[in-house]
Amino acid sequence: MMNSQGIRGPPYRFIHGNNKQITRMKMEASTKPMVLTHDIFPRLQPHIYTWLNTYGKNYLYWNGAEAELVISEPELVKEVLINSGKAFLKRKPTDLGNKLLGTGLVTVEGEKWVKQRKLANHVFHGESLKNMNQAMIASVETMVARWKGQEGKEMEMYQEFKLLTSEVISRTAFGSSYLEGEKIFNMLNKLSMIVIRNVFKLTLVCLCSKLWKSADLKEAEELEKGIQDCVMEIVKKREDKVVNGEAESFGDDFLGLLIKAYHDSDEGKRLLLQDLVDECKTFYLAGQETVNSLLGWAVLLLSIHRDWQEKARREVIEIFGNQNPHHEGIHKLKTMSMIINETLRLYGPLNGLPREAAREVQLGNLLLPANMKVSVLNVLHHDPQLWGADVHLFKPERFADGVAKATNYNAAAFFPFGLGPRSCAGMAFATTEAKIALSMILQRYSMILSPGYVHKPVLTITIRPQHGIQVILESLHNDA
Repeated sequence: MMNSQGIRGPPYRFIHGNNKQITRMKMEASTKPMVLTHDIFPRLQPHIYTWLNTYGKNYLYWNGAEAELVISEPELVKEVLINSGKAFLKRKPTDLGNKLLGTGLVTVEGEKWVKQRKLANHVFHGESLKNMNQAMIASVETMVARWKGQEGKEMEMYQEFKLLTSEVISRTAFGSSYLEGEKIFNMLNKLSMIVIRNVFKLTLVCLCSKLWKSADLKEAEELEKGIQDCVMEIVKKREDKVVNGEAESFGDDFLGLLIKAYHDSDEGKRLLLQDLVDECKTFYLAGQETVNSLLGWAVLLLSIHRDWQEKARREVIEIFGNQNPHHEGIHKLKTMSMIINETLRLYGPLNGLPREAAREVQLGNLLLPANMKVSVLNVLHHDPQLWGADVHLFKPERFADGVAKATNYNAAAFFPFGLGPRSCAGMAFATTEAKIALSMILQRYSMILSPGYVHKPVLTITIRPQHGIQVILESLHNDA
């Protein structure tokens, strides 16, 4: 059907489809040495890079026995993601994916999504977000206090930001410390690694599947149970405080609102226990992983491009002096916003957005059958036709007049947090946290990339630096 409409792709191979090819191509690409370049797409997604160049912007490949249409034409991407007719739904996760995100905001549809999105919007926007600034500042202060005496020595920043972002999400969304959430973060990290390494593995459905479980599936089940127990422990502490009269309410942070919804007397608004746990998992994971990635790559880019580091520092000092960031000033950080957007363009957290046609549907000139799997790619961020011949260079000035002008008003050219109604609810939270952390670092330190840094981005849930990001911090104050 797709062939007759001019869509081509790699031929189907018995049982495995193209998955063995994908695994081989990724393995080959990952073993090649890499210079310090931001042209990372051919290395991270060699199969997609090869097939786009061979078959064009839209092609079809086989994920096992299932056909999947990959699209990277801006107009089609916009149509699928803005999805006004509700023709394209989120795909149901695999068994392993379900253990990671379950019925959290990322995967649910329909009325359940509306209910859970409303909760998330309430927490991560407006006054609620403003109230989180102090917790973010306190967490950054803890981090920079750890750095005292480390000036002139090599620091592994990706690990530092992992601790910071875990602390921030624990304090802001769950009213607890990093230590309380540490077990959950560690288990989620292990579980996400199991999911990633099974993405292109074919599960043969056979009669004995209920009797036999892979080692990965067994471990995933144990981790899922462990995470649920830890979350319920934190929930019970909140409930006990209200029961014992130590607190009047469950709290107005994310966890508090979830527990309130779980106890709602109106059945239509009530949240199921499983939804509560899965929503916690989603925000622990998303809130930590995306900001960690953004901060790590921003520091790498600023350590290489010292002129932009200096421009950002001047802006921070002009707005805040040597005081901590404040809400009004955060919105005035124009240079910082340009740097963050360019970092998200080059090393964005999204790898792709899987969708499924809810019914037979017209997409541009294409007619797709019901249940057709569709993959939306963010390769548009690396497309020279949209961004120019210098697409692989770090040039924050692209965003000097805002996102719309940078993309020639093409909404689908830049979507680091998704697009349309399903775009990430935590986008403002992530960018605010990044602005606060970078501002407080720039007030105190200048950053130089360590000669020991090895550039090897790898694709997991986000793009991570395989060997970390090593920089040397030089204090800007003698008393630091």
